[in-house]
Amino acid sequence: MLRFDASMKKLLSCRRGSSAVEFAMLLPVFLSIVFGIVVFGSYFAVVHGVQQLAAEAARSSVAGLTETERGSIASTYVTSNAATYPLINASKLSVNAATSSSNANVFVVTVNYDASTMFIYSLPFVPMPPSQVSRSAAIPYGGF
Repeated sequence: MLRFDASMKKLLSCRRGSSAVEFAMLLPVFLSIVFGIVVFGSYFAVVHGVQQLAAEAARSSVAGLTETERGSIASTYVTSNAATYPLINASKLSVNAATSSSNANVFVVTVNYDASTMFIYSLPFVPMPPSQVSRSAAIPYGGF
């Protein structure tokens, strides 16, 4: 019995495996944080890119004389510049450009993006952001 107590005390005071146990307990938390940074960083890059496309398309549409021409300029801008954003697939973009319903001198460009095929939606451990990104930009024209 005395021998068993001495062996048990020695086993309970041994610290050789404590680092491995702590690592096993903290690894899931650490991986969740790392994957979360990757997922949300990539998602924010896409959201920022879509907003930039909408804003620049609205600015470029000022050159149009009619609503149809402004819409065409905005759509052309988005189509031709989407490739400059590496995380955005140009085939998943759609553009809606029209005069604002509340003010006839304001032109609104809305860019929609379907992000459901991005790599971030296949990563485990973290909650996923919405797969549909929609951003708008409004710019006044004429009537000054």
